[in-house]
Amino acid sequence: MVTSRDVARIPLTDALACGPEPWDRLVGRSPSPSPFMRWAWHQAWIESAPPDEVRSAFALAVHGPGGSIEALIPLALQPLRFRRTRAAALVWPIGDVGCPDHLDAPAGAEVALDAAIPLIEELPWDVMVLRHVAEDATGVARLCEALGRRGHSVRRTPVDSCPYLDLPGDWDAYLASLSPMRRQTIRRKERALGKAHAVSVADYAPNSLDEGWCRLRSLHDRRWGNGGVLADPRLDQLLRRFTSELAGRGELWLTTLDVDGESVAAWYGFTWNDTVYFYQGGRDPEWESESVGLVLMAAMIRRAIERGYRRFDFLRGQEAYKLSWTSTWRQNYEVAVFRSSWRGALLRGLDGLGRARERRALQKSRVAP
Repeated sequence: MVTSRDVARIPLTDALACGPEPWDRLVGRSPSPSPFMRWAWHQAWIESAPPDEVRSAFALAVHGPGGSIEALIPLALQPLRFRRTRAAALVWPIGDVGCPDHLDAPAGAEVALDAAIPLIEELPWDVMVLRHVAEDATGVARLCEALGRRGHSVRRTPVDSCPYLDLPGDWDAYLASLSPMRRQTIRRKERALGKAHAVSVADYAPNSLDEGWCRLRSLHDRRWGNGGVLADPRLDQLLRRFTSELAGRGELWLTTLDVDGESVAAWYGFTWNDTVYFYQGGRDPEWESESVGLVLMAAMIRRAIERGYRRFDFLRGQEAYKLSWTSTWRQNYEVAVFRSSWRGALLRGLDGLGRARERRALQKSRVAP
């Protein structure tokens, strides 16, 4: 363990051994608290990651009066292909496995992070690349400000968009916010399915997780022809561990839409604080004409409203089916910090050239006939 004043750099496994309380308390203070920054996601990642990735992962723990943890910043030192050049990089240890969104450095609002910078500078890195950062990530902002005061250069770039709904007080109010055609479609599909079939919604509690997960996997595979993201063994292991933890806390929503006793659509997500997060789903293509995916999504949005949640987050991606439910979204950002060194300056120059090429290509695509 390396220490400096009231800051320690410890293996991520040791930080996780402290348990969920310090992690989730700090994450909950963020203006945009993300379930992917919580203890459960990091613990699930540790249990599914290759040993070399686990060994490269650590956390910066900033201690306050009495030894309480006031900031807990997970990072990893890994080789990275950056602008076609290999670089030594500091990154989130969890990476992009499972597509985590709204990430931030968990820290109390009153905690200065300057004391953590000497420990960061002791490491042999050229660039820090933090992806999928929440647009109002105050912890990352303060970390970058502290690095900037030491002469390192910071670049912040919008990347993915995450659609969301601010939920009204009741279902009818939500329907009234949609276009007349969309509102009519939802009601017609619900009525038609219920009139022709016996329709029910089944939830899978801790004692039936295996059954629910198998149904989700099966319907996801049918939807994507065995090529969906859930076919990845590592992601499957991570999600199964994460799902088990959330189920024990009553935060898991794993649900199927059953028609005449057969599961025809599945919905997988979770809750935290005042938000419901939709993560993944699946449906039987043979029921596409009955819009079973639409009917199940409507049921889950209605449930979120009726249970008093304030927001429904569709997470990353502006797919058409998500935008049919909402017209609002927020950005994920990529934050890059270039070290104050010749290697950092080289990477910063390459990054500038690469971004200029990307802008020109975008402009050409917009004017192409």
